Amino acid sequence: MDSRQFPPTEATPLLAADAGEIRESAAVVERDPENPALSPLRAIIVGIAISISMLIQATNMTMVTTSQSDIAADLDAFSSATWLTASFMIAVASISPLGGRFCQIFSLRSLILASNLVAGIGLFFTASARTLPMFLFGRVLTGCGGAGIYSTQAILVLELASKKRRGLFLGLTACVFTTGIAGGAVLAGAVTPKYGWRLIYYIQSPLALIVGPIIYLGIPPKPRAKDSSPGQSSFTSKLARLDYLGIVTLTTANLLFLYSVSSNTIPYPPILVSGILFVLFLWIESSPALTAEPIIPISILRSRGVLLTCLCSTGMMMARWAIVFYIPVYGIAVRGWSPAKAGMILIPTNLGFGLGGLTVGWFHIRKVTSYYTSCLIILTLFVTSFLSIAQLSTSDSPVILFALAVFYNGFCAGALLNYTLSHVLHLTLPSTHFIVTSLIATFRSFAGSFGAAVGGGIFSRVLKSQLDAGFLNSREDYQHFDHNSDDVEDLIRRLLGSPALVWQLNGNEKTIAIGAYQSALKATFLAACGLVALVTFLQAGTGWTAPVDSMTEVGQDVDEGAEDESIIRE
Repeated sequence: MDSRQFPPTEATPLLAADAGEIRESAAVVERDPENPALSPLRAIIVGIAISISMLIQATNMTMVTTSQSDIAADLDAFSSATWLTASFMIAVASISPLGGRFCQIFSLRSLILASNLVAGIGLFFTASARTLPMFLFGRVLTGCGGAGIYSTQAILVLELASKKRRGLFLGLTACVFTTGIAGGAVLAGAVTPKYGWRLIYYIQSPLALIVGPIIYLGIPPKPRAKDSSPGQSSFTSKLARLDYLGIVTLTTANLLFLYSVSSNTIPYPPILVSGILFVLFLWIESSPALTAEPIIPISILRSRGVLLTCLCSTGMMMARWAIVFYIPVYGIAVRGWSPAKAGMILIPTNLGFGLGGLTVGWFHIRKVTSYYTSCLIILTLFVTSFLSIAQLSTSDSPVILFALAVFYNGFCAGALLNYTLSHVLHLTLPSTHFIVTSLIATFRSFAGSFGAAVGGGIFSRVLKSQLDAGFLNSREDYQHFDHNSDDVEDLIRRLLGSPALVWQLNGNEKTIAIGAYQSALKATFLAACGLVALVTFLQAGTGWTAPVDSMTEVGQDVDEGAEDESIIRE
């Protein structure tokens, strides 16, 4: 049957029921429909092990926020405190793009095993570090291992879950991940004062080393393709297939760019070098003479649906991170809550995040089809959630309404992650799904660093201007303040870095400080609202039509040289 006579529709399954209907590239081992499914007990064990692995990585994103003071004091790292978290985030974002191609060359179970081993070693170095460089080295190793786990979580769902339950398991994955993010700060805040910051890392290290082999043994190996020889599946032959030039240029470009935007003052030369390296990477990937198996085929980079989905995911999660980063600041500075109580406000928004992905996956994403309309509806609701939070970020708004607003925001974000991923899988051919899911995971991982840099810049600039206007440019005389004119500039400097200082002030000084923080938070949330409104238009441009493979007939072999040209619909 000619696929050109019967092009796929929006209800056409991404993965055909018969093996002869599945078109695979030369780099992907053909799926065998006769592979035995996991037994219930085996599936439970693998699911628990994968959840533990994901929780370890998710908690490492937020644990430092409540243990930073103790770590900085122990390692004399006060001037480098920002890198305690940034080193981990940069490593995750820099290595994530390689996950999809590694899954095609190496087995998924082997990649997860290696990722957990690297993360376990990194956690041990972090726990035993006596100097800042050793601590950062451990964080970088942990991030590299975490990148392998983070970039394969969606691929695991595609591999192990049926099409009917795929949405449900994608929601469960998001639920586990957001639980780790919410619990990391709480866990570190509870353990560090009593037992020290090293204990958590010492516990996590052996856990990562244990769950890696469990997952490896629990996932059944794929049978070797019928037309492959033993030599083609050897480890050395797989290493030979790696695109080393692409790996070096892409990873270095990501590293330099993220290092620059994470710095207190942006160094522009590394950004320029990063741009040059990225252009060089694109040239390498598009040159058959330099790489036979590119990390990201140019046909995918040229795909409107994939590119716009990646940009939409980045903007959406940047806005989401603004909530995660600054909601506790609102509780401390504007409400006067203790740090522990302020951190608790993250529970409703992360609960909403998990329930959002779980709910739409369970009740709506029941088949592989277009979710174009659903994406746009939820994005519109997401915009209104930021407007609500911006209006409720005051010292006298009802706490219950604020909690409902952040829950609503989290629910929309969780639903969006599920809808946008399901929709982009509808827009692409099955042979590209490993790379596409890894690429989207990469862009989402950028959001943490980008959100911290961009959101932090907006927040700090507005806060500084409001504090200056309230103190230095006030028409009132300095005698109305508890500090004289010589101390006001130092007070502003300390208020910029310490939200808790607000409620140590009195009278007019306290009123000005609360108002400045309230204005800065509102500006940050409104900027996030504008960003989500922009990405709504980007998502609208992805379209709703499934790809048409015009070069092959169903069930026929494909010429390898023409594979990349028909991978995906423009």
